[in-house]
Amino acid sequence: MTSSKSIATAANGAATAGAPFGTVLVANRGEIAVRVIRTLRELGVRSAAAFTEADADARHVREADTAVRVGSYLSVVDQVRAAVAVGAGAVHPGYGFLAENAGFARACAEAGLVFIGPPADAIELMGDKIRAKETVRAAGVPVVPGSSGSGLTDTELAAAAREIGLPVLLKPSAGGGGKGMRLVRDEAALAEEIAAARREALGSFGDDTLLVERWIDQPRHIEIQVLADAHGHVVHLGERECSLQRRHQKVIEEAPSVLLDPATRAAMGEAAVQAARSCGYTGAGTVEFIVPGADPSAYFFMEMNTRLQVEHPVTEMVTGLDLVAWQLRVAAGEPLDFGQQDVTLTGHAVEARICAETARSGDGRIDFLPSAGPVLALHEPAGRPGVRVDSGLLAGTEVGTAYDPMLAKVIAHGPDRATALRRLRAALAETVVLGLDTNTAFLRRLLGHPAVVAGELDTGLIEREAASLVPDGVPDEVYTAGALLRQAALAPAPGADGWTDPFSVPSGWRLGGEAAWTVHHLRVPGHEPVAVRVRQGEVRIGDGPVTAATVTLDGARARLHTGGLVHTFFRAGDWLGRDGESWWVQPYDPVAAALRGAALGAGGGALTAPMPGTVTVVKVAKGEDVVAGQSLLVVEAMKMEHVITAPHDGTVTEIDVSPGSAVAMDQVLAVVTPAERPGDGTPDPAAGRPGEAS
Repeated sequence: MTSSKSIATAANGAATAGAPFGTVLVANRGEIAVRVIRTLRELGVRSAAAFTEADADARHVREADTAVRVGSYLSVVDQVRAAVAVGAGAVHPGYGFLAENAGFARACAEAGLVFIGPPADAIELMGDKIRAKETVRAAGVPVVPGSSGSGLTDTELAAAAREIGLPVLLKPSAGGGGKGMRLVRDEAALAEEIAAARREALGSFGDDTLLVERWIDQPRHIEIQVLADAHGHVVHLGERECSLQRRHQKVIEEAPSVLLDPATRAAMGEAAVQAARSCGYTGAGTVEFIVPGADPSAYFFMEMNTRLQVEHPVTEMVTGLDLVAWQLRVAAGEPLDFGQQDVTLTGHAVEARICAETARSGDGRIDFLPSAGPVLALHEPAGRPGVRVDSGLLAGTEVGTAYDPMLAKVIAHGPDRATALRRLRAALAETVVLGLDTNTAFLRRLLGHPAVVAGELDTGLIEREAASLVPDGVPDEVYTAGALLRQAALAPAPGADGWTDPFSVPSGWRLGGEAAWTVHHLRVPGHEPVAVRVRQGEVRIGDGPVTAATVTLDGARARLHTGGLVHTFFRAGDWLGRDGESWWVQPYDPVAAALRGAALGAGGGALTAPMPGTVTVVKVAKGEDVVAGQSLLVVEAMKMEHVITAPHDGTVTEIDVSPGSAVAMDQVLAVVTPAERPGDGTPDPAAGRPGEAS
């Protein structure tokens, strides 16, 4: 569909007259920086990686031809100075950070740098969702009914929501990626949700302007990839189905969509082309539509992303195009050398986003709490047929909460959708990240859900199917392997002469009786602790039956032999992993836990941090009376807010944090002593349930 013409010649600086760049600064980090560097390497273009102090040893820094330190990825001044310092002729912004910052695009131009993206005016126009809707509506593109005008006050937003009719969606005008978006179904919650959406929008985008749109129940999220050059040519590269989302953020994407027939695909593609033309777009971009599942022909424009999308690999796999290469070619002034009639979609591709987060279910919903920690062990499914991995990870990488939680993407292609899904599930089963929680196993279960297999998708599916997507407990074999490994670690090493004192071996042997049990108290975060008894090839979990079990070590793998089965785990420290799942099997001290509980009081009103992060809002003070469900604190991690609520009616007897406090997972934030029952002076145990993040 397109020639093999490369920008390598035009990109090698002085070797070609008028060539605009010879070195490209990648002004980003993580998997997208690694992915851009890969294409630069293939094209023979010199790559320079921007990095902060915390990322000095990151994978994108190691893989680039050179690297330059910046104070912040979000600093326009730092990034421009870095590009000049390494002699770059162009800057690739990746996605996130400054990718959709018109000021950055203009600063690059003023410094004589080529910004590998659309013109600043197009970024500015489409970055303002209110102006964007007005512009594409004038071009004949259907838009979602919603508020009009910029800079609406809280009162005006609430009034617009009531006029549109609840449920409505609050959206930051300046941003995307689901951050700051709030679905409001209850009019009584409007004021608090507007305030929360403004805080998230300001924190993520530096702009708290909001708009409100009609919420379409059971919608499908379908986007069209467009590519435009500076010579007036605009084409679309088909659609991507992005309906599998949590908290308005995509987790699985695929191309093409099973929902669209050729006529609807052509119509939506033409609408996307018109949207791109309406703002003078050049480069790679994406036009997003919301589509009622029952009537795909009734699609509405939502927004345009003026950058490369996270999910661009699925389009690359079905079209055979390298979108990053085409971004560079367009930036170098080349025209598209193919037309719309040349674009064909071959096979099917599905992508899964691997994120640092813990998926927990409760009350019929799923919470995704940020996770952090060092990557103790890593195995990625590279080399499998039809499978591609875009990753920013290395063993030893320290994953924090300062950036977006996405770590890597696993993408599978096949001749049909069923094959692509099967290949992706197998690749996820082979993916191992130990040292922090990821959503890998959750994604694998999601891909096997009957509705997903059948292509019956919508943006609310994950929330509705919470119970089937997150397991309730930890498999017994995990505790068995954990206890046996800890038991093996108790054995002393042989002396210099190879002799081991038999009385120092923890075999449980004793004179004149059967072997004694060694008790290991273990806990997997998010689950109740268990006691596992071990003796000479036997294991007993809690009050369960005694079973024969042994474990053998083979490098990074531990093989558990029990019940005629062999369970193979990857192992690193106290972490075990298999089939994409991972467990941190921690030692647990019941005595210390009991003392801690007593110190906090019998009422059980201790509120702890559900994940590592930063306290952004404290709404109560010590001595203040509160009611069950009342919002007390807000903790932010990875640009998402988590509200900590009162577990019951009572009094705040301890408040141990203030706005700006950095907190660790399970750190005590506050204590709410339960209110007394009327008449008998004792706490009411039925006053509420433990505090939780929402």
